[in-house]
Amino acid sequence: MPVPRLTPMILAVALFMEQMDSTVIATSLPAIAADIGTSPIALKLAVTSYLVALAIFIPISGWMSDRFGARNIFRLAIFVFMIGSVACAFSNSIAAFVVSRLIQGAGGSMMTPVSRLLLVRGTPRHELVDAMAWLTIPALIGPIMGPPIGGFLTTYLSWHWIFWINVPIGVLGIFLVTRFLPAVEPRSPRPMDFPGFFLCGIGFSGFVFGLSVISLPAVPVIYGYVTVAVGILAGLLYLLHARRTPYPLLDPKMFRYPMFRAAILGASNFRMGLGALPFLMPLMLQLGFGLTPLQSGSVTFVSALGSMGSKFAASRTFNAFGFRTVISITTLLAAICLGINGFFTAETPLPLIMACLLIGGLFRSMAFSGVNAMAFGDVDDADSSQATAINAVAQRISMAMGVAIAGGILEISSSFHGGRLLVSDFHTAFFSVSAISALACITFLRLPRDAGAELTTRRRKRHQPEPEEAIAENS
Repeated sequence: MPVPRLTPMILAVALFMEQMDSTVIATSLPAIAADIGTSPIALKLAVTSYLVALAIFIPISGWMSDRFGARNIFRLAIFVFMIGSVACAFSNSIAAFVVSRLIQGAGGSMMTPVSRLLLVRGTPRHELVDAMAWLTIPALIGPIMGPPIGGFLTTYLSWHWIFWINVPIGVLGIFLVTRFLPAVEPRSPRPMDFPGFFLCGIGFSGFVFGLSVISLPAVPVIYGYVTVAVGILAGLLYLLHARRTPYPLLDPKMFRYPMFRAAILGASNFRMGLGALPFLMPLMLQLGFGLTPLQSGSVTFVSALGSMGSKFAASRTFNAFGFRTVISITTLLAAICLGINGFFTAETPLPLIMACLLIGGLFRSMAFSGVNAMAFGDVDDADSSQATAINAVAQRISMAMGVAIAGGILEISSSFHGGRLLVSDFHTAFFSVSAISALACITFLRLPRDAGAELTTRRRKRHQPEPEEAIAENS
């Protein structure tokens, strides 16, 4: 294999492991919950903890790479992810499982941005586009293979195997990185905003976990409200801190860019709704319709196929109709497809459900392609790193909030008839998150008619496609 392709393929080993892991767990939630003695809704904490860990540690990945060397941090990230996977396999309570997923998220938060950094620094510029394409492949294939593989392992072996398989893959990744990738010398990083890092971490985790805890029947509701309050307070303190420090971790001044502001706020609503889909659909198929994990995974994987399919027409579509029109229409249609899931019953033919998921994946991916490019449309080159960090954090937090909201709706709805989950509870949740997702259309319709025009008439110089985009589309 030519050396230029060897580097991205080695880095892709870790990304494939991360992406497959993040999708197989959704298929296995009912089995995990039954084994450790909790409810599938309560396990939303495990999903949100992983996403929150990503949001907390992604902003410091660049600083750590410069300070300690990108190759060293990448190997450490794989090792931490493996440790978290082993801890998940040994977990026998919801508390242990949530902590284990936090450890996994800490490792996963470094793998994607640091792999991109290693690729950029080790690849000639004229070969970078091709190298990025090879790196992005696992981010697209992982969500396709994850649900069927997770369903097979859970149905015929044990849910523990969805975490054990990360160990040999991780060992292989560390060996290949050590053997074939050259060492990258540490650089002099910009000053690290440690107070901002701690305030952001408390703010993100407090707010999202608090929302999740509020609807948990086993935990006094006051704990949830206190946690949310602490998170909001930490967020306000961070805003005051960011105004006084010359190098804030996440600079609020970035929202002075109109297109960036619209992309972050609108896409956050969009992801809050659609981020609930991988959580709700496997639960409805298994707990509501009586499907096995393998059957469930064999249905839900088509959503990722739809996401891949739109890539072939995205550029031409935006060139032909413009960013505002395409993003507004596709976000609305994707939200409608999400709401349609609320009409499905156990008697609905599975091919019809799969067709809806496929079409919804097409619209969702088309919208994300435009939003992720538009977020950088009016950002100066000097602010591109801040734009990347804020965009990545917003992706994870909004998806975590979507899972927390969906779980809360299921818990509230089921409480009206004794706490047992019925298919009608999932319908209520789908209709609710669909409405939240559709709100994004309002934000995008308020954009100028020519918003993003420069992105359709010249090559995007400031922003190359990144693995995070494919990850966000399939999460």
